[in-house]
Amino acid sequence: MEDQVELKRVFGDVYFRARRDQNTSIVYAHWYGSQAVETVKAGGYKFLEMIKEKPYRKLLNSNEHVIGSWDLALEWAQNEWAPQMRKAGLRYLAYVVPTTIYASMTMEMLIQRIDDEFEIRNKEADAEAWLLR
Repeated sequence: MEDQVELKRVFGDVYFRARRDQNTSIVYAHWYGSQAVETVKAGGYKFLEMIKEKPYRKLLNSNEHVIGSWDLALEWAQNEWAPQMRKAGLRYLAYVVPTTIYASMTMEMLIQRIDDEFEIRNKEADAEAWLLR
């Protein structure tokens, strides 16, 4: 797998990008637009592939540009994705919280569900700085 991946919708608009940064040992991920269960799972499985192939302990997951809620995928993220990521080696998870209220509420619900799996920070200003420590 490449050090950078991009997932697109049927009509070509990007909804997910992720890249490994070998200098910082961080996987950076950015989500765009509205998300559905299928897009959340596709991006989540890409994270998992990247971590399994080349173990990185840190993930900066930016939802800054997400619109709306994706709460239908929360159960999957809690029960399948988070435990698999933990098993693959992920330990530190920093979230950049979206500006829209519904997307922010969904992020907060996810953090509450998986905070026992990882060390999590979700303040935009210091998310990357925390991972770099």
